[in-house]
Amino acid sequence: MKIKKRGIDIPQSINRSQFGLIIFRFKKNKLAMVGLFIILLLMTMCLAAPLYINYDLVFRQSMTNRFITPNAQQWFGTDQFGRDLFARIIYGGRISLVSGLVVVGLCMALGLVFGGTAGYFGGRVDDLMMRICDIFMAVPRMLLAMAVVTALGSGTLNMLIALAVGDFAIYARVVRASIMNLRNQEYVEAAKCCGTSSARIIFKHLLPNGMGPVIVTATLGLGGTILAIATLGFLGIGVAPPTPEWGTILSKIAQTYATIPT
Repeated sequence: MKIKKRGIDIPQSINRSQFGLIIFRFKKNKLAMVGLFIILLLMTMCLAAPLYINYDLVFRQSMTNRFITPNAQQWFGTDQFGRDLFARIIYGGRISLVSGLVVVGLCMALGLVFGGTAGYFGGRVDDLMMRICDIFMAVPRMLLAMAVVTALGSGTLNMLIALAVGDFAIYARVVRASIMNLRNQEYVEAAKCCGTSSARIIFKHLLPNGMGPVIVTATLGLGGTILAIATLGFLGIGVAPPTPEWGTILSKIAQTYATIPT
């Protein structure tokens, strides 16, 4: 589609901002739009939970209603304390989804700064930063996260920090590769000739043009991050009970069933 500006036909995409171009390209990928719809639907169900689920059901116990099978009142049944599992899963999803987005955001922020600096300057700066990333990537993700949580102590904030520390090196590598492909472009040379600072060139010119691979990495990593949060909760070093969280809910039910004699 073209628009006329001062009598000249100009493609509409030229007038878009960098963020607008990202959204425009994203919309052209149908599979990405389907995935976005599913994620937004789950997020809406979890974030709008107070509108259709009473929060008291999350903690309301009834020992006479333990392990009730799914029915019209309790869609997912009840747990070992008679609490409504559907309410706990929906409210627990708020913690899991928001925590996943926070971790991915922290990883992207660290990766953009770390990888952008390494890719732009190269040389010894690149070697030093990439060797640091190699150290973090050499340790298995969950093992590193468990070690950090054990050192800092259990809790939601410490869990987020631990997962971000374990994942940021991947984003830094992706950003570095994108920046190295772009740093010799003509517009970068022109910006240098105009006396533009290195920080402005990195964050104003290079990173917006190299965000495609980073967005793909973040999209793929979000599911793994939510699973990692649930894993830490299942192991008892994530979100502390009785706060509802998917891994913690599954862990307590599994422990209860393990103690029931066959």
